[in-house]
Amino acid sequence: MAAGNGAEREIPEIDTSVPHVARVYDFLLGGKANFKVDREAAERAYAAWPGGLAGVQADARAHRAVLGRVVRYLAGDAGIRQFLDIGTGVPKENNVHEVAQRAALESRVVYVDRDPIVLAHAHALLRGTPEGLTRYISGELRDPEAILAQAAETLDFAQPAAVLLFGILHFFSDDDNPAGVVARLAARLAPGSYVAITHLARDVAGDALTETFGRLNETMAESVVLRTREEVAALFGGLEIVEPGVVQLPQWRPEPDAPAPGPLPMWCGVARKATERF
Repeated sequence: MAAGNGAEREIPEIDTSVPHVARVYDFLLGGKANFKVDREAAERAYAAWPGGLAGVQADARAHRAVLGRVVRYLAGDAGIRQFLDIGTGVPKENNVHEVAQRAALESRVVYVDRDPIVLAHAHALLRGTPEGLTRYISGELRDPEAILAQAAETLDFAQPAAVLLFGILHFFSDDDNPAGVVARLAARLAPGSYVAITHLARDVAGDALTETFGRLNETMAESVVLRTREEVAALFGGLEIVEPGVVQLPQWRPEPDAPAPGPLPMWCGVARKATERF
């Protein structure tokens, strides 16, 4: 099978009067799946970012780059062949299935998002290798059991899998209990599985980020919650964080001879479920 069935649910109407996080991120990455309201919101908010709009665009590219490094590690060194990418965002180059299936043709990937723009572009994700499988489902991370039930039609959770939570948990308030959500996901995973997280930092360029996301939070429906390195590490619960630990994006297993990075206000970590109990 080359590809599974994609967005089975009816695509909701896209509201172009209010900026949306997936479209703002697409703009930062140089994409075209965004509108004037998204670009204006980004230009206003990110004026306070270290380096301004150009700085945050470079940081967005660094975020995309670490996704590739994490997936290559998981598909290579860790031997993972199943991936659940929650909050995938608008399709870009080097999507998870492309990176994973270059390492192992038989890799299976399920993408999850709830955003109508992503739903509208889901067809671009459904082009896996003949040996593997790529599928898109609509889902809300606040209901992880529903996501796992849909994903289980494609992935075998009795075998090791990797759950990718890139740039999504900072939309969860403390009352939303993001650590509890991660624990509910991990509880269904087999030993030898992994969870990978990226999260905006409160303790790197804190004043600039507070101002930036204060501006964005005024215009977007979803508010951003910044967290410290220790708070991000705590999201993994009892999972075993692999080397090099929870670090800024460019420091997570950088490419050989990569230039020395400057501060980047986002944390990245990957953790392994070693035993049935964690």
